[in-house]
Amino acid sequence: MILYPNAKINLGLSVLQKREDGFHNLETLFYPVNVHDVLEIVEGKELRMCQYGIEYPGDPMDNLCIKAYRALAADFDIPPVEIHLFKKVPVGAGLGGGSSDAAFTLRALNEMFSLELSDEKLAAYAATLGSDCPFFVYNRPMLGTGRGEILEPVEVPALEGYEIKLVYPPYFVSTAAAYGGIIPRNRWLEMGWEADSRSVMDILSQPVETWKNSLVNDFEKTVFAKIPELAAYKEELYAQGAVYASMSGSGSAFFGIFRK
Repeated sequence: MILYPNAKINLGLSVLQKREDGFHNLETLFYPVNVHDVLEIVEGKELRMCQYGIEYPGDPMDNLCIKAYRALAADFDIPPVEIHLFKKVPVGAGLGGGSSDAAFTLRALNEMFSLELSDEKLAAYAATLGSDCPFFVYNRPMLGTGRGEILEPVEVPALEGYEIKLVYPPYFVSTAAAYGGIIPRNRWLEMGWEADSRSVMDILSQPVETWKNSLVNDFEKTVFAKIPELAAYKEELYAQGAVYASMSGSGSAFFGIFRK
């Protein structure tokens, strides 16, 4: 079976507070974009992972696709498989490529071996693999809250008549490092910082032209402090005529929204 796991961008990303379990509560809108990896899964004599394309750090057998297989194999009697992954979505770019690969692996195994798992059950498995993995089970615009695993389908009519351009700076941003420097919004008031109190969806319901000064990715401040060169990529998108531009997730990829 061959699938094409796609990337995502974040329209707004508010880090609200740090949780007792060490994670953060956030609010964001996950939006699928037309950039893909290529994933092939076939039955094999033993569990095997082969990676091609963009170099992916670490042991291939630690890949999220393998973890997705093992999560299902722990509960179902499924045969070993060979997983072939051609990476095209940049790594460490905030586009969710690894999470997408894992979620598509779950979807493929569900279909290949007739497990008859609902999207809700697949999303529960996906949540054990990563905070944004459940989004890729549904793969449509979703409001994400909690760690990002609590999902609500939404429409974004404001984007009709616009197109999205992605830019991939040659920098790797560690999600852990990005979170390490973040100041949650519940502390902003304590520190006397100003913040837009509207929800992400309230802002997204307004015309795209109004988003520039109100729809914020909280990671930008932290990541730009670590890698100042990244700020220029956002400004370049505006210079090219974008009506809105932002970093996706914890970076380092950027997207610009342009009128068609």
